[in-house]
Amino acid sequence: MTATPIPRTLALILYGDLDISIIDELPPNRKKIETYAVTKRMEQRVNNFIRKNINEGRQVYVVCPLVEEKEEEGEQAENKADLKAVKKWTEIYQNQIFPEYKVECIYGKMKQSEKDAIMENFKNGKTNILISTTVIEVGVNVPNASIMVVENADRFGLAQLHQLRGRVGRGEYQSYCILKYNSNISEVGKERMKTMQETNDGFVIAEKDLELRGTGEFFGTKQHGLPEFKIANLFIDMPMLKSVQSVAFKIESEDDGLKLEKNKKLRELVDKKLKQSIPL
Repeated sequence: MTATPIPRTLALILYGDLDISIIDELPPNRKKIETYAVTKRMEQRVNNFIRKNINEGRQVYVVCPLVEEKEEEGEQAENKADLKAVKKWTEIYQNQIFPEYKVECIYGKMKQSEKDAIMENFKNGKTNILISTTVIEVGVNVPNASIMVVENADRFGLAQLHQLRGRVGRGEYQSYCILKYNSNISEVGKERMKTMQETNDGFVIAEKDLELRGTGEFFGTKQHGLPEFKIANLFIDMPMLKSVQSVAFKIESEDDGLKLEKNKKLRELVDKKLKQSIPL
């Protein structure tokens, strides 16, 4: 069960290897999450909006891509300047921006007892702002949290952004997802931001992710990247793929295991693909 299939999973569905059931309605009393992609120039307005919502009794998530600065040793210097660690963001939010509120942070390397205590504080409304890595991507349910801020949102994939957005909007209150990005992001990054603003549909987002990132391997473990087709495009050439699929099913039903002489070359090709991707 998933809100947003990764490209490889969606491609497997398209190939016909998985049967799917789609729930395309929100639970009762849930409102659509409003999503905004903004540059760092809008930070003051964002902070004022956060303050307004906290004063109304709501709570806020802030997600960052890093825990400590040293994790980015391979990044170029100009990129490192805009990447602040979770601990650093916690200091900034607590001491510089929102000294009047309770701010805590949570990340994967913490002891489980620490994480449990911090999440319990947030669930009980004792913490106003929770700074986090993607450790809160799934399995967290705080209906009172109404704002998700993602710092350096251009560094996250579409599926991940959609999962993070799903941490809010779980109660009766209008909720918001604010994606902060650098103004010099790539064209792919711009497409991600545009897609997140335009739709809350996980399958539409997954299809865009498939288009941008590729399908990954079908006889291996790679979850994204371009397939080895010379000409065909899995995303665009779906009618042709369906025709080929029906032929494949017919061959399989007539010759299980491809043992007939007329299917010898096909069997050799399948064996070769399997041996290349899954060493025996």
